[in-house]
Amino acid sequence: MPAVPGVAVDHRAVHLPDGTAFHVAEAGSGPPLVLLHGWPQHWWAWRKVLPALAGTHRVVCPDLRGLGWSDAPPGDYAKEAWAADVVALLDALGLERVDLAGHDWGGLVALLVALRAPGRVRTVAALSTVHPWPPPRAPSPRTVLPLAYQLPLATPPAGELLLRRLPAFVRELIRRGSHRDARWSDAELDAYADVLRDPARARASSAVYRTFLTRELPALAAGRERRRLAMPVLVATGAADPVVGPGLLAGLHRHADAGVRTAVIPRAGHFLPEEQPEAVLAALAPHLRASAA
Repeated sequence: MPAVPGVAVDHRAVHLPDGTAFHVAEAGSGPPLVLLHGWPQHWWAWRKVLPALAGTHRVVCPDLRGLGWSDAPPGDYAKEAWAADVVALLDALGLERVDLAGHDWGGLVALLVALRAPGRVRTVAALSTVHPWPPPRAPSPRTVLPLAYQLPLATPPAGELLLRRLPAFVRELIRRGSHRDARWSDAELDAYADVLRDPARARASSAVYRTFLTRELPALAAGRERRRLAMPVLVATGAADPVVGPGLLAGLHRHADAGVRTAVIPRAGHFLPEEQPEAVLAALAPHLRASAA
């Protein structure tokens, strides 16, 4: 298991009622703060902000179903199902109400949890992700090309084989999604690529994108979400994010009843907690204080 300098991290397996075992990393004490990672990552994506957050919170970092060291059973890996997993995990951990933050898919899932179970979420933060009410965008090479990696990932069996046999694919995706000034060590990139070479996790990752492209993206584009966010919301993206640019933050305030903070972080691409951890902490600080008000 990768280490996190500067903080003691406890690891355990938590079983949901359906028998699925979830890997959970925890650090610190205080009000509970749950952090949900994105793809192609796992709990370790939060390592650079974890020591500071653990100074004021009990920080809970689960691996989503199919990723990291959580079980990866067959399934469609719908994001609403991931949200149901998170609510069940809160029950299993005895966490009645939490601050919730996520990055990439974890950010979308955090928003879906807040919509599904508003009484369980004090505040919600979504980093580098589309929200459930995306503004319309006319297709163009500039908007479509950065997402081209999703098609081979979603295609069976090509997506699974890419991840199992070509770890350089994951390494290059992370590099290309980052700001040009970002520096990734080979060990950092391999911490993500190597886990995804496992056949079950490779299949799960392919399903994540297949379900998104065939079912979830059309639903988002059609504006089918009718629920509203009842708690304070933070959304943030990198100024140079090629996947979720600042334009995709627009419109959220029309669907949130307790206010929305937005942050566009300079010199950052898609991987905010790892590229610009201090800026992420600076954005989270006033947002989390809203839960104590």
